[in-house]
Amino acid sequence: MTKSETIKTQLKNLHLSALSANLDEVVTVAETQKLSYLELIRMLLEKEINHRKLTDMQKRTKQARLPLEFNLDHYDFSVPNGLEKQQLNQLRELSWLEQNFNIILMGPSGTGKTYIAAGLCFDAIDKGYRAYFKTMEELVKILKMKDHTRKAAVEYQRIMKSHLLVIDDIMMFPVTPQDALAFFNLINELHERVSLIITTNKSPKEWSQVLKDEVLTTALLDRILYHCEIVKLQGKSYRMENRKTIFKKKII
Repeated sequence: MTKSETIKTQLKNLHLSALSANLDEVVTVAETQKLSYLELIRMLLEKEINHRKLTDMQKRTKQARLPLEFNLDHYDFSVPNGLEKQQLNQLRELSWLEQNFNIILMGPSGTGKTYIAAGLCFDAIDKGYRAYFKTMEELVKILKMKDHTRKAAVEYQRIMKSHLLVIDDIMMFPVTPQDALAFFNLINELHERVSLIITTNKSPKEWSQVLKDEVLTTALLDRILYHCEIVKLQGKSYRMENRKTIFKKKII
């Protein structure tokens, strides 16, 4: 076994996989450019650090369970929905996340609520935050099963340790009194500790119609709206305006 192979084996044993993979390349560069030993070590460590950062981000992105569309760099400002470019850029700076602020994206279906929420979630992940994307339905299932299945328990613990939780389509479907109480208890636990992004097509005043409990709804809103920015979106559905067809256009 050559010295290079021995070192690579030692690096793998130390779980320095990127350093091992880039050893020959970096050593060749160092020899060609006559770099110092310290510069050689710096380059190797930089390769390992960048690899770990990328791996960690990929892991957190996968765990976030984002929808297919989430890259706000591709946001289409030509479709008016009430959100200005300056406002979106300000949201993307994430200063509100550092202050434990909540964001509510409210408006009709198809106006970009989910896309914006997922995009902000990805931006948070990109900056090193632990962020998760859940529909209201998924969240209710996790709360219902967390004491019965390992998968739900793991998901629940991730949420509790997160910096940001996106709740998509909140209050779209009726929930049982037990589920409503469990949801309130979750929000109460996260209050002023974890930021929320909520998407909804109902105004907060309409939430009581879904929860069927005005007292619980008032307590829930009290916690969510305490430090919160409400972004009201409007306009026609982007999906309906840009829907595709399987039929070819007739040529007259």
